[in-house]
Amino acid sequence: MADAPPAAGPVGCYPGSFNPPTIAHLAVAEAAVAAAGLVRLDLVLSRVALGKEDLVHPTAEERAEVLRAVAARRPWLGVVVADARLIAELAHGYDAVVVGADKWRQVIDPAWYGDDPAARDAAVASLPRVLVAPRGDDRPAGVELLDLADHHRDVSATSVRAGAPDAARWLLPEAADAARRTGWWPLPPP
Repeated sequence: MADAPPAAGPVGCYPGSFNPPTIAHLAVAEAAVAAAGLVRLDLVLSRVALGKEDLVHPTAEERAEVLRAVAARRPWLGVVVADARLIAELAHGYDAVVVGADKWRQVIDPAWYGDDPAARDAAVASLPRVLVAPRGDDRPAGVELLDLADHHRDVSATSVRAGAPDAARWLLPEAADAARRTGWWPLPPP
């Protein structure tokens, strides 16, 4: 949280690769701010995302520039680039952490902690308030679920990158602008 300015109220973090940032990312961010009464939500990128070590382009800094364009029109949204990789490390110092249901499944999987359930339990216990966005029909039990419109639950940055039919429509306008300049992501039809 060192890169972010101080805030007068609760601040949350939303770790992700945001490759590309989608309409669902923004909907999740808005739902988290409303649910937790956050004054700011930081979109947090790891310089080398866990499980995505082979990602070359766009780099974390290139994606951060796109996110800064998204945040420029939304004063409650911040952007942080971090060296930390585990959600518990990225969420340190925040009042809330926002993750999708798929990411929550990774957070509670001991495989990410050297197959050590005790290390996983310690990491999970260290988390601030956890807000989970449903993905598809995945609605994990025992966590605080965000109220997200059904049409956002199937939006996937992976589908955008893969060029799935109509998935390019899920790009935020700032991501579509970056795609036009760089070719990083497929563009929606005109």
